[in-house]
Amino acid sequence: MNIVFLGIDLAKNVFQLCGLNQAGKPFFKKRTGRKELLQTLANIPACLIGIEASSGAFYWQREFEKLGHKVKVISPQYVKPFVRGQKMMVMMHRPSQWL
Repeated sequence: MNIVFLGIDLAKNVFQLCGLNQAGKPFFKKRTGRKELLQTLANIPACLIGIEASSGAFYWQREFEKLGHKVKVISPQYVKPFVRGQKMMVMMHRPSQWL
């Protein structure tokens, strides 16, 4: 996989992942459970991950960095433009906004 950017919608039980390639096109979309999240990310080459700041975001940041990924925790005010209804993802058509 050639994922350069990966956005993760952190939720209670199910996480939504959206990966972008070098051209900024959606390349990888997946829903995964809490138990499978780290296993899924262990199988993805190191990339930049964007997550929304929340109470558990810094825990996940440490876990993702242990796997070799670079993680950006984004303030909710900057995530708001990507929200559609009650769902945050399948967002990220302009990753330069959160770099």
